[in-house]
Order: sequence, then structure tokens, then C-alpha cells
Amino acid sequence: MSETPPAFTRSELFARLAGGHAGEATVITPNRRLAQALAAEFDERQVAAGREVWETADILPYAAFVERLYDDALYSEGAAELPLLLTPDQEQSLWEDVVRRSEAGAELLAVAETAALAADAWQLAHAWRLLERLEGAPLHDDARAFADWARRYRQRTERARLTDRARLPDAVIGALDHGWVRKPRLLVAYGFDIVTPQQRTLLEGLAARGAKLASCGPERRAANAVRVVGVDTRDEMRRAARWARARLEANGAARIAIVVPDLAARKDTLRRILAETMDPGRTAIVLPFNVSLGDPLSGHPLVAHALAALQLGGREIEFELASLLIRSPFIAGGESELQRRARLDARLRRRAEPIVTLERLVRMIDDTPALAHRLAAYAEFRKSRLFGAQSPGDWARAFSEALSLLGFPGERALDSAEYQTLKKWHEVVTRLACLDRVAGRMGFEEALGRLRRMTGGTLFQPETPEVPIQVLGVLEAAGMTFDHAWVMGLSDDAWPMQSRPNPLVPLRLQRAARVPNASPGATLELARRLTAEWLGCAGEVVLSHPRREQDRDLAASPLIAHLPDVVLQLPEYETWRDAIHRGAAEERLPDAQASVPAPSEAAHGGAALLKDQAACPFRAFAVHRLAARGVESPHTGLDARERGTLVHRVLASVWSDLRTKQALDAIGDADLEAMLDKAAEDAIARKRGDRPTTLGGRFAVVERARLARLAGEWLKQERARGGFAVLATEDKRAARLGAVKLSLRLDRVDETDAGDRIVIDYKTGKATVPSMLGARPDEPQLPLYVTVAEPDAAAVAFGQVRTGEMKFVGLARDAGVLPGAKPPAPRWDEQRALWRAELERLAGDFAAGYAAVDPKKPPHTCRNCGLQPLCRIGERTERIPEDRE
Repeated sequence: MSETPPAFTRSELFARLAGGHAGEATVITPNRRLAQALAAEFDERQVAAGREVWETADILPYAAFVERLYDDALYSEGAAELPLLLTPDQEQSLWEDVVRRSEAGAELLAVAETAALAADAWQLAHAWRLLERLEGAPLHDDARAFADWARRYRQRTERARLTDRARLPDAVIGALDHGWVRKPRLLVAYGFDIVTPQQRTLLEGLAARGAKLASCGPERRAANAVRVVGVDTRDEMRRAARWARARLEANGAARIAIVVPDLAARKDTLRRILAETMDPGRTAIVLPFNVSLGDPLSGHPLVAHALAALQLGGREIEFELASLLIRSPFIAGGESELQRRARLDARLRRRAEPIVTLERLVRMIDDTPALAHRLAAYAEFRKSRLFGAQSPGDWARAFSEALSLLGFPGERALDSAEYQTLKKWHEVVTRLACLDRVAGRMGFEEALGRLRRMTGGTLFQPETPEVPIQVLGVLEAAGMTFDHAWVMGLSDDAWPMQSRPNPLVPLRLQRAARVPNASPGATLELARRLTAEWLGCAGEVVLSHPRREQDRDLAASPLIAHLPDVVLQLPEYETWRDAIHRGAAEERLPDAQASVPAPSEAAHGGAALLKDQAACPFRAFAVHRLAARGVESPHTGLDARERGTLVHRVLASVWSDLRTKQALDAIGDADLEAMLDKAAEDAIARKRGDRPTTLGGRFAVVERARLARLAGEWLKQERARGGFAVLATEDKRAARLGAVKLSLRLDRVDETDAGDRIVIDYKTGKATVPSMLGARPDEPQLPLYVTVAEPDAAAVAFGQVRTGEMKFVGLARDAGVLPGAKPPAPRWDEQRALWRAELERLAGDFAAGYAAVDPKKPPHTCRNCGLQPLCRIGERTERIPEDRE
């Protein structure tokens, strides 16, 4: 614009807008939120003036104004000369294809992210007229790649007569002469701190065709500005939340703003703190604040569950996603089968593998008929509609049909936020279908990947009623006025913000054009303007910063250091927890004592019951009386417990065939090797039903060889013993210890040629004698076996089956009964008496209902327990340092 346009005051602007169509005035703003705020203020002024009916003010964001000019031209007689406008998704698809097909793109791993960066560079280059300067300029590798991509993209779009939002202002200039294009008599640019060369060209084009240009901005207020220092970021947020509540309670009609420079990183924490402060009881339907920056649509539960359901239609899926689907309320039967599906999920977590397929999941499901029916139908649908290459439109229809087959979005009525989310989901699926214009046929994974990226790139926030407190980003707050404003996070390392030039455009070009955030100088200039705006945007302005962040000391930004540092006197608001404790009559109960089991109540478990009672009485109570179990997560490969089970089965099979030391000595190496291979294969075959993927292919071959090798090494230890016979393997016994009935299973019972019986328990981990001694023994199974199952045994020992450490570890009545088993310090009979006394004490405590939360070796005892949410050990004891273990 060759001349500076006249400036209107806000009162003059609203008076002109009140004239309606007769005034022929249009107001454009840099962003949508500012346009909405101006429109709302205009309506408030009309109500205050006593009007009941008025014409809607023509206030809209600059981008929407350009699109309106384009739409007018598109529906005119000159439409044939206009290129068609691409949607943002279509632009992204074209950029991805251009990058992927280029020489530079062939080496990229993140094509979609690079394409988005190229699209941003394309937008920047047009807005600031940098594209022409790229030609002939010395370019680095990234800029050279972008120049090539830009050339290819321009050729493809021009050949297909397509345009995009980066070039739309240039496209509409030529259509401004057409009578169908509505050109305002007065065009007011409100709140524009920055006008790009492209915007200036369009505005000058409108002025050349008779439009009068003017500017307007917020009126500076005499603000009482102070600086507040928080202990850390959370303390700063809590102070801002208390301040906002206090101002709102003083004046319910006040307009209050909390401005956060790094809102994307802070919004979740700030939202939670505001909710706790404004409504500690969680009773309000609508909270009095709104966070302007939405969350990715893919993060909303309804959409996340829909994507998980579609992913199940692929070749395989992570179990955690399958679990999400099983428990989803957005699948048919989610409410009526709620408890059954929760139990199903817990069972599958003990059986499933980290990666599952739809067919495998269908076979594992039981006791949930509605879910089983839906997934079986989905599996059939998958074979016909989710294979092969299809157009994006066909995939959009297939995805919608698949979700419908699963009963999406569920049987219960959606609330308002969920209903709005569902509508937005349908919009994104429709946008996928619109890619037919620019994308060819694609496979399932590519189509679903595009849909997932589209939902991830769509910021969404359900609409709520107008609220007095607005949480805004820096640029969203520009040009707006409030009664009270708090700007936080203005430490010396955060404000001015770091410059973020686009890496695909040469930095010297961006600096020469003074692109905001492209250089420290341009960033500082922008920060100064915004800081000056804040100081006049409200009657009360608070600028704050934290004193410390993690291990770093922080100072105030130099742009606000001149303001007085004050301590605001803010009320302390009661938390919901405090309100409950204040209003409730406290009742204390001894939680270490549970009810005594009824005579008919069966104890669940054998030696594990006493092992749990010794480790922590509450664990024994929860596991063996309440049948509580921690929620597990499927793991990759085999865990230590599964490997140990396989070793037990192999050795049990071998000794079932051999039976005696004499047979072991007599068997030839080839026959023994064949026996071990068969035993290993049989053990793996029994386990393969639970772990078909893990115990298949090459892994099964390796595991079979490992088992055979371990068993072979162990048998060398057995050959070093004197003569013996194996009387029993995996022997189940019923036993009684005091009032507790136990079901035991002895790994192995031997009898020597001298008639001495030995109880052996295999262990693939480290085995020690102290683990079976003393009060609350860590490994009570061998003492239990020799106490109640084999009272005449002359020795008990762990058979440590461990590569390089094969040995017996135990105690014996006499030396020489078993290699590695030594007589105890007290005599054998005395040791057995000590064991019986301790085991009877543990059994008696369990039978008496003793259930104290008393882990023997915290935190080691609690680490793999899984019952912490039930016992709440973390609320009972102070955190124990890791180096105490």
C-alpha cells in the first residue's frame, strides 16, 4: 500500500458496522478467534443500545475473506478461467507424492513429515515473495531439494489447473474485475501487526478497484502491570488459577485471559490445575474456562478406538490396541458385556502375545457372545473388503462399513462432546474420500496410515458455551482486550521465543525479508511488540515467570524485568480432598485383620500360599482369598517363568522314560540326544497353543536346541551321583498344615540305593540355602514338602539348572546323601522342627485372617507384585531409595 490507510477507533468501527449492508464495511483479522471476539463485542454493543434485531457484522479472518472472493469468482461467468482449489489434505497428498518420487526423497524415512515441512516452506515463500529469489541463488542441500520439489509440485498443479491456499490470493486478484465478486466499499484491517507482501498486493488490488482501506486495533488501556515470580512452573500455574478464580468471583461478567507462550506443551497441565481450582468437587457440567488450542482428533477416545478397530483389520495388531477394542464402550455390547469383557481382557493378557491377529483374537474369545459375533463377522468382511488396492473413496466407504459392522459408536447414547467428536470423525473420513482427485489406488496400510495422519493433524475441541476465562497462545491473544490478563512463562530462556526458520528456505532470504521468527532480530522485534500490547490489553496485567525449572535457575525476561516484583494476595481455596476430610466423620478400622475364613472356604494355591504369606501377608490374602491378580501385559519372547516351565517339562519327560541312574548310565549318546530332542519338542508343542507366534519358525528351533542342551548338561550332574531311582515327577499331593489345606506338586522325589529319599525342586534362577531358612523364608516350598509331604526324606535340594552353574543346592541329614547338600547347623531333626514351627505360624496367620501390608523386603518384594492399587503401599510408607535394595 503506497499510502498509510486511515485508522479508525473501535467506536468508529462499530458505528460503521451498525449501518449494516448500507455501510458496506468488511473487517478482516489475522485469525479466527479475534474475528469471533470482535463479532461478539459488536453484538453486545447492539444489545446495550436497546436493539432487538440487527444485521450481522461482516467480520471474518483474512484467509476466509480470500476464500470468499474466490468462491464469488468460482460461481461467476469467469469460473472457467479459475483453477480449482485443493483441500489441505489434497495438498499434503500431492507434496508426499512429489517428495517420494524425487531423488532426494528416496533416502528419506519420514516422507509425510518432510512433505508437511515443504508445504509450510511453499506457503512461506509465497507469502513473503521468496520463491523467485531461489532461482539463481546459492542453495544448500535442503534448499536445493525444496526448489526441485517446488518445481515439480507447481508443474503438476498447473497441468491439472489446481491451486492451493498459498497461491489463492494471487489467483483471485485477476478475478476482482468481475462484477460477481463482492468487493467491500470499506475494508478495515483489524489487529494486523504484520502484513506480508502477498497480503499487501491483494489489498492494493482491492484499493485500485475502488475499495477504501482502513486500519483499526485495540485501544490501549491504562494498565496496572506487575510482575509475579513463581517457585516453578506448576506453582506459577497454580497462582494464575487462583488469581483467575478470585477475579471471576469478584465480577462474574469479567473477561479474563491467561496467555501462555508455549501453550502446546503446557496446556494439559494447566487445564488440570485450572479444573482442580475452579471445581475441586468435579460437579460442574461446564467449567468457566476454555483452552483455545485443541487436541489432535486421534487423541479423543472415540476416534482412538475407531482407529484401533480399523487397525485390527490389517495383518496384525499390538495386543494393547486389541485390548482397547475389547474394553471399548464404542463397540456393540460394550455396556451389556462390560464386566465379561474386562475379565476376558485380564485372561488374554496372561495368554496372548504382544502381536495378535484378528483371526487369533476370535479364537481366543469366550464368554462374550456379542463381541465374538461382531469380530467373527469383521473377520469375514476383512477377507472381501480390506484387501488389495483401492481408491481413497473406496477405502473411506470400506472403513465406515467395517466400523458399522462392529456396532460403532456403541449402544449407549453419546454425550455432547462425543457426538461432536463423531461428527468430526465423519468429516475426516469424507476428506479421505476427497483424495480421489489427487491420489491413486493404495493398499490397506497406506490408506489407514493416511487416515491416522489426518486425524493426528486435525486439532479438535468440542464446542462449549461462552465462558469468561480464555487460555490463549501468544498470537491468538494479539489484538484482543480483556478486563484482566495474566501472561505466564516469561523467563529469560523462554521470552523472546527461539527463532524457528524453515530449514528448506535459505536463512539469508528469510532474514532479508524480515520473516517473523526467522532470525533472533526479527523474533526480538515481534516479542517487543507483543509485550507492549500486553501492557495495554487489560485494566490489570500480570506478567509472570518461574524462578526454577528442574535443576535450572531462571530469571525474568529482559523485556519484563523493569516491572515491579510483587506478591499477590490470593485466597487459598479448599481442595476436594480437604473438603471430604473436613465434612466427614472419621472412622478408624484395623486393616491388618481380615475375617477368618469359613470352614468351607478353600485356599487357592499350594506352596505359593505360604510363599506369599511370608513375602507379605496382604498379598496372600488378596491372591488366595480374594483371587486378586495384577493386570499383566503380554511380553515379547518367553519370560523367565515360561522358560522355567519348559525346562521342568523336559526333565520330567526324560526321567519318566529313564526312571533310574542305571538307565541313564546305560543309554547311548545318540539315543539320549534323540530322547532330549523329543522331550524338548513335546514341551514346546504343549506351550505353542498359548504362544503360536513366539514358538514358531526359527525361534522354536533355537529354543528346542537350548532346552535339549540344558537338559543334557544337567544329566551330566546326575551321572556324578551314586545309584538312585526316580520315584515320582510332577507328583500332586494333598496336604494339611494346621487349619490350611494345601495342594502340592513335587517336581521330583528320588530314592538312593541306600533307601534315602530326596525331594528335588528344579530352579532355573539362582538357588541358595538361606532362601529356605529363617523367619518368613523366601522359598518355603522345600521345607513344606519335607514337613508335610515327605516327612521321612533325608535331603531336600534345589536342582539349579543354569548354564555354567549346574549343581544341587540343599540340606541333608547326612553328608554324602546328595552332592551339594550339606547337613544343617542344627541337626536335621531340629531343622525340620524349626521349619514346621515357622510354616505352621505362617499357615496359622493366614487361617486367622492376618493380612497386614507388610512386605518383607521393600521395594523388591513389591516390584512385581501388581497389587499396589489394592494395598496402596505408596500411601503407607515413605519412598525407599533404590540403593537400599
